[in-house]
Amino acid sequence: MMGCLDYFWEFWNYETPKVIVVKNRNLGVIYRLVQLLILVYFIWYVFIIQKGYQESESGPESSVITKVKGVSRSQHKVWDVEEYVKPPEGGSVFSIITHVQVTPSQTQDTCPENVRALCRSDRDCHAGEMDMLGNGEKTGRCISYNYSMKTCEIRAWCPVEDAASVSENLSKMAPEFTILIKNNIHFPRFRFTKGNVKDNDDSYLKSCTFNETTGLYCPIFKLGFIVEQAGENFTQLAEKGGVIGMIINWNCNLDLPDTMCNPRYSFRRLDPKWAQASSGYNYRFAKYYKHRGKSTRTLIKAYGIRIDVIVHGQAGKFSLIPTIINLATALTSVGVGSFLCDWILLTFMNKNEVYSARKFDQMPKLQEGTPTTDCSITDSCTQASSPADSKAPIHL
Repeated sequence: MMGCLDYFWEFWNYETPKVIVVKNRNLGVIYRLVQLLILVYFIWYVFIIQKGYQESESGPESSVITKVKGVSRSQHKVWDVEEYVKPPEGGSVFSIITHVQVTPSQTQDTCPENVRALCRSDRDCHAGEMDMLGNGEKTGRCISYNYSMKTCEIRAWCPVEDAASVSENLSKMAPEFTILIKNNIHFPRFRFTKGNVKDNDDSYLKSCTFNETTGLYCPIFKLGFIVEQAGENFTQLAEKGGVIGMIINWNCNLDLPDTMCNPRYSFRRLDPKWAQASSGYNYRFAKYYKHRGKSTRTLIKAYGIRIDVIVHGQAGKFSLIPTIINLATALTSVGVGSFLCDWILLTFMNKNEVYSARKFDQMPKLQEGTPTTDCSITDSCTQASSPADSKAPIHL
């Protein structure tokens, strides 16, 4: 048996490939097809599609500034930008109010809770108890909510929202609202900066509207256009609200002129409209004032269209290092064809033992003074009657 020391010395043996020509057309077709597929993969996908010869950078530094313009009217008043755009700072996430439920003249007082706190007597209302989904603190009394039911009395902003709210719709002119979305990106690795606004004076933005063909660098969009591009019905969306994602993609090949690096816009709805329990978008805010010396507020539950501006991007430029790495990988991968065909020969072919005997030879350690002739090679050399026999092609 071979000892540990023998295994150690076996590790330092040198192996060199041996070229054998196998006369088998089917196997040759498989071999060339595998090589062709590997070459097509690297040339077409790695180098042309994925641009494997480039150094790339994703996730550019980005800034977004937004501004909304337009005037609308509900049943009771005229609404301007200062009232229907929240927040007013002009960031990458903002909402445009399209429908409101207004509860006017709320003061700190006692009043009946809404139908969440139905009762029959004072015993059903525990003083000091607070329902986190309710509107205030229970006083311990059961009072009339309307002519047919009673609810617990609470100490809160009264009257409560559901009992006194007035609905107003301001979506009539909302599709015509214009939204300026100014975006600038920077790829630090390549020191490349660009924006989505045409380098003209301000008068250009006062008269243009976005068009993918003729006005790509006029980032002024109509709200109705954004909703339509997202595949939504404006009337339904304005009633319950929703979230629209506006995605700006900057995919830039910096080996080409800067004019070839252009923004691409896409739109889609982000909130789950198919989930009835959580569909739509709404929030509450209040306007506070003094009335007859008493703190008073108007509570507004606002439904609106929220716009999320999301910026993606990737830039690439020729670099010698990834080019060399991918070329070396491609050349190495071509050898997969030889590995596959060897496995087929040694496993499935009828004369696999003949092939194995020709492919694997072992060169013994030569003693000093021993002539290095062809017959010093064991096995295959002793089987060959002449040097020409050892080089003959194998017919399988």
